This record gives sequence, C-alpha cells and structure tokens, in this order.
Amino acid sequence: MRWRLIVPVVVVFALIVMLGYGLTRNPSELPSAFIDKPAPSFDVPTLDSDQERITDAAFQGNITLVNVWASWCVACRAEHELITEISRRTGVPVIGLNYKDTREGALRWLGRYGNPFAVVAFDPAGEVGIDWGVAAVPETFVVDRDGTIRYKVVGAITREEMNDTLIPKLRQLKQAS
Repeated sequence: MRWRLIVPVVVVFALIVMLGYGLTRNPSELPSAFIDKPAPSFDVPTLDSDQERITDAAFQGNITLVNVWASWCVACRAEHELITEISRRTGVPVIGLNYKDTREGALRWLGRYGNPFAVVAFDPAGEVGIDWGVAAVPETFVVDRDGTIRYKVVGAITREEMNDTLIPKLRQLKQAS
C-alpha cells in the first residue's frame, strides 16, 4: 500500500526536476557534430546561374561565414541586416546557401532587401543543407582558412550574439593566421 503512494511521488518529482533543467537550457545552443570538423563538400549551381558552380573549395584559404537562408523565412529577414554588418565590420566574405527555395523567390528577396553575399549557392532540394546538418533556417557557420567549421549559430543572429561572439570569433581567426 505504501509503495502505491511513494512511487508516483518519486516519478512526479523526477519529472519536475528534468523539466526544470530543460527550461534552463538555451535552445539556440545546440551541440553540433560539425564543430572542429571539415565543412562537408558540395558542388551546386549559384543562385545567379545554373552554369556557374560553387564548391567547398571556396573556403580554402579564406575565413568565411556561411549563412543558410530562404526567401520564405521570416527569421532570415530579421537577421539580414546583421549579416551585412558582420561582413562590413570584419571584411569576412559571406557565402549564402539558399535552402529549399525557388530561384525567383530568392532573387526577388535579394533585390528587395539587398545582397550581402559574395556568392549564393542554390540548394532547392535541401541536399547540401542536410549534409551540413541544417535543422531549420537560418543557420550560420564560421569556417576557417582550412575549411574547418569553428562555430555555428542556430536561428537568427542577434545583435548581442554578433557583438559578443561572432565578430570576436572571426577576428580571432583572422589574427591566428
């Protein structure tokens, strides 16, 4: 009889502890299996032309920011101005990865809001995004001169994250080489 009271109380207490712990976690700080690993290889057309291609060789010798975005993504619009500012303040080129989008929609979006990208890789089926472990857009990756992913932002970049983490990380990588 006593166990019938104790077991439910212990189970409820354990659930409360686990849920409480979960509420203290920052959902944008997801661990990534790609940190400190080579960026996945790819070979896709650019947004501008099916005839022009971009590959992972674009990272070799350059510190690069890779921003995964789509014209249908509201959060991508929110961070767009910050992507432009990061590139301007650091001199680091930004490669866009247009994810699960239409060419027309993406080009119209860039025409409306501006194009901060050195080049945009076009990934309409999301295959490159899957290889990169993209769960949802936007996501942003810092890639060093050797083509190794050094940092990842899940979700829209905030001004605080830009100033406190991304720009210092990019500057640190530039000084180290």
